[in-house]
Amino acid sequence: MFNFEGQVIVVTGAAGNLGHAVVEAFLEAGGTVCALDHRQGRLAGLYPQAGERLHFYEGVNSADREDMVDVGERIRAEVGPVDALVNTVGGFTMGDRVDQLTAETWDRMMNINVHSLINAAAAFVPGMMAAGHGKIVSVGAGATLKGGAKMGAYSAAKAAVVRLTESMAAELKSSHIQVNSVLPGTIDTPDNRQAMPNADFDQWVKPEQIAQVILFLSSPASDAVTGAALPVYGG
Repeated sequence: MFNFEGQVIVVTGAAGNLGHAVVEAFLEAGGTVCALDHRQGRLAGLYPQAGERLHFYEGVNSADREDMVDVGERIRAEVGPVDALVNTVGGFTMGDRVDQLTAETWDRMMNINVHSLINAAAAFVPGMMAAGHGKIVSVGAGATLKGGAKMGAYSAAKAAVVRLTESMAAELKSSHIQVNSVLPGTIDTPDNRQAMPNADFDQWVKPEQIAQVILFLSSPASDAVTGAALPVYGG
């Protein structure tokens, strides 16, 4: 359906369930993928097909601006200009009531969800602006739209992701860079199945389904779409 031959795509969080599905989808569509992970040694086991169209960048701290800018420079030098950035780095915690919210929980949610996006933008947006085109996709959540009990820090972080996405869309429109986000419902992952064993898994959204929406938002088919937050709830 999509053809990404000759395009370079950066996927952060490439060792996660969603990141893995996104990397596989872009490879299947002919893209050249730069897969980022904060740990060392995990990607080779996940992607035995590693070759000239798949490049690993490990030990990258997405919450560290200097680290992300450095890897951005390496990718441009080693692989080439980046056409699309997909930021799948993120995390969830139930936390406490808002009046009991700890600085540790707040900072963790902001670092992994918000700072990761800002730093990835710092690393790759300037190159896209110089090229005069690009696609950026961030990952929000259904919790973006409404806070829930003991989910204040997570909901606030994901809401910030979408507001930043909308702001970038307005800022970069004149440079022909489209910036959008997806809002998954509960994702069908092994961890979620273990945490909610009595749920109806058929109603959850599959990582592969989200990946196809991300491919659409990274393709020329979405050139007229920017600043959108697309619900991807499955079912």
